[in-house]
Amino acid sequence: MTSRTWRTSGAILTGNPMITDDSHLLFIILGPTAVGKTSLSLRIARALPAEILSADSRQFYREMKIGTARPSDEELKAVPHHFIGHLSVFDEYNVSRFETDALRKLDELFTAGHYAVLTGGSGLYIRAVCHGIDDLPDPDPSLREKLKEIFTQDGLPALQEKLKGLDPAFYEIVDRSNPKRLLRALEVCLTTGKPYSSLRKNVPGKRNFRTILIGLTRDKDELNNRINRRVDLMIEQGLIEEARSLYPNRNLNALNTVGYKELFRYFDGEIPLGKAIENIRTNSRRYAKRQMTWFRKEQGITWFDAGNEEDIMNFVINKSTL
Repeated sequence: MTSRTWRTSGAILTGNPMITDDSHLLFIILGPTAVGKTSLSLRIARALPAEILSADSRQFYREMKIGTARPSDEELKAVPHHFIGHLSVFDEYNVSRFETDALRKLDELFTAGHYAVLTGGSGLYIRAVCHGIDDLPDPDPSLREKLKEIFTQDGLPALQEKLKGLDPAFYEIVDRSNPKRLLRALEVCLTTGKPYSSLRKNVPGKRNFRTILIGLTRDKDELNNRINRRVDLMIEQGLIEEARSLYPNRNLNALNTVGYKELFRYFDGEIPLGKAIENIRTNSRRYAKRQMTWFRKEQGITWFDAGNEEDIMNFVINKSTL
């Protein structure tokens, strides 16, 4: 049994050197949370026409409807969507399985038509669809539990220090605030006896489609205001009740998510409700900043202000008729 990790470490798109059929186009709509990806993806999908695949790793979970800003029922009915609410928070799922599932679905869609749309803010999942991931051994379950115990008892700094000693090269580039990434790298290092970074082959996988990447931005103040309004709307729609229903399972990895973890602290009596809501706003803005930091390091993205929809649609039409 093997699991896999990234084949590429720097670019989502570098000309798609291993395409077997360039008549198939995957339009990828990416950008930070609350920038406007959902509405634009719907408009593009209707125009092409095409079906939509989600690359938002938290929208996969059916129990997390409000806090992940899942498309509304009306939006889901307007255009066929895939990989939204298809899992439970109790399911084991990872980017390797997503790559396999997404490529299988794209094969189906490209049998019926020339276009598909992938949208989301999870850069790692987008990268997996575009380029693929490498085979790596699965860790021993007992090792995984041991590392999780270290994290529970000693926190993030303990994982960071351990990874720094085992693989300083990967330590320099990994998101050191993400315990899941640190744990996975440590598992591979300790299972193989080799640095995680040395096992990353950086060989792109073969794809039977071309990718057109469209990045969305907004003025910083405008985006922050949209994020704040979205949080307020989530509260009105019942986020507190949704989070309370998930609270007994708060230690599940899927629930280590902005919008839920802040409310869990409120349920624990650590902070008042007003502070929890303000923390959701603050952490959502910080998450958007991290997303943009990630995407701006990628190559092959054509950037637009999200308000310039006509320019974006003209770009899509031009690309779809080449």
